[in-house]
Amino acid sequence: MTLAPLTASLPASAPWKTDGPRVVAQAFPYQGSKRILASKILSLFPAQGISRLIEPFAGSAAISVAARHYDLASTVHISDVNAPLIALWDRIIEDPNELISTYTQMWNDQLDDPRSFYLKTREEFNASKKPELLLYLLCRCVKAAVRYSKSGDFNQGADHRRLGARPANIAERITSASKLMKTATTSTESYVGPLTGASRDEVVYMDPPYQGTSDVPDHRYLTGLQRAPFSEALQTAVDNNVSFIVSYDVVTDDNKYGMALPSELGLLHKHVSAGVSSQATLQGKKQVTVESLYISPALVERLGGASEIDKRLDLYP
Repeated sequence: MTLAPLTASLPASAPWKTDGPRVVAQAFPYQGSKRILASKILSLFPAQGISRLIEPFAGSAAISVAARHYDLASTVHISDVNAPLIALWDRIIEDPNELISTYTQMWNDQLDDPRSFYLKTREEFNASKKPELLLYLLCRCVKAAVRYSKSGDFNQGADHRRLGARPANIAERITSASKLMKTATTSTESYVGPLTGASRDEVVYMDPPYQGTSDVPDHRYLTGLQRAPFSEALQTAVDNNVSFIVSYDVVTDDNKYGMALPSELGLLHKHVSAGVSSQATLQGKKQVTVESLYISPALVERLGGASEIDKRLDLYP
């Protein structure tokens, strides 16, 4: 089935070209967030927008929030198997004022003994999985780098150089994100259904766990991602003419990176600069990374072909 391009090119001046990543609300800090790459990823959306953006592996939902900020998606659906994370998003969307109030109280309560308060909160979160506790941990933990033990407990330590975002800042961020995501839907389902079942006029963006970040001592994710089943799901999505974009692994300045996705999927593979690696920074190194983007055949056709995509990626740094 041949899909006619929905647009020949982006407008001469797109809003996300010059605004910069910090203009878009980020409800909470989250290592691996795609805020820095948002301009590149948004440049691969049809210029007139889409009916719905679907973002499995949601995390901080940076691309969904940016797409709503620039009115490129009428609505969004975010999903993640990390249930407390999705519960936090539900609170942000449905009851931001109560969440802000609870965070404010916790931030003030910590002042007498921040170290003990963090450890107590982490222990309580691991027992209860309450989303408001997760928000506090995300704001206080080292480099917003989420880590889980093999048993699924949050085990990242606190950054003792700071007390986390001040309540006024969190209030502004959560209020802004809540307004943008008011029509969003959420789920804790696996990526397979949202990906393979997407309709012709939707776009799926995925930022799955990267190779080397699961089954290692400092787990970044509650569950890993098996490459073979992921490739099978991508093949089904290709067969169903789903328009999707995948961020998958990085290339560092010493040219080390994970295995590419199978070439038989027919995905267009592009490398884009992702700036200084936050993971390398945690290890005391300064390292520039280049991220892989994979674009489905259906979306390549919608955008007018590979040469048009090259132009878009060059235009919107």
